[in-house]
Amino acid sequence: MTDTLAVDATDVERILAAGVKPRVALVLGSGLGLLADRMVVAERIPFTELTSHPRPAAGVAGHAGELVAGTLAGVPVAVFLGRVHRYQGLSALEAAWPARLAAALGCDTLIVTNAAGGIDPALRPGSVTLIADHINLSCDNPLVGWAGPPGGTPFVAMGDAYDPGLRAIAREEARRIGLELTQVVYAGLLGPSYETPAEVEYLRRTGAQTVGMSTVHEVIAARALGLRVLGLSLVTNVAGGAGLSHDEVLRAGRDAAEAMSALLEAVLGRINVG
Repeated sequence: MTDTLAVDATDVERILAAGVKPRVALVLGSGLGLLADRMVVAERIPFTELTSHPRPAAGVAGHAGELVAGTLAGVPVAVFLGRVHRYQGLSALEAAWPARLAAALGCDTLIVTNAAGGIDPALRPGSVTLIADHINLSCDNPLVGWAGPPGGTPFVAMGDAYDPGLRAIAREEARRIGLELTQVVYAGLLGPSYETPAEVEYLRRTGAQTVGMSTVHEVIAARALGLRVLGLSLVTNVAGGAGLSHDEVLRAGRDAAEAMSALLEAVLGRINVG
């Protein structure tokens, strides 16, 4: 039986040939690629050169489409500069590709970041938030058709989807560097249209504090494959606002990327000690 969560072994061999066996994989969302500049880089591979990479109909501005292998804060890492999305005409399984490749590389931890709209009125553009839980409203799941691991089950527990220990480290490091870090529930929608005011009100009533168009499928696949997950969202806009543009999202991402990069580097330093 074919394992639907598996990826092409040739991609794994090519990445590992760079001499880095990554322990942590990071997925960097819109406008958040600055962190890669802090790495000691061993190899840079365009996504298009990896045979397992899904081929969307169109790219997304702000997503470089490159895998960078190397070390960051002394930790061997695989950094995904950009991701693919369901709204690009792909399946949830394809959208979960970074998590699936991270597991195949032998990573034990996946750190996901994204740009999100703020639902909670206290969250303003530039706020860095810590994902404590999510609501998958994409109407899809990357585990559809998966029989589960050998001898196991496809019914994956999601009660601790975002690792409590990693979240505690993130909160401690945020305090240490003087960064305000709000813990949130993230709602993952299909996109690519932004939310209407009525949809934002609906999401608020369900308990969501931020909203975006990614991440949830990666996290579900990561948990199915046994990876610990840490999630961070950069609030780039007020959800449901009039005249919102993707350029605005990217601009807010660039403005606050330094703070999020500093936090991620500090967290990795703690993982390295651990």
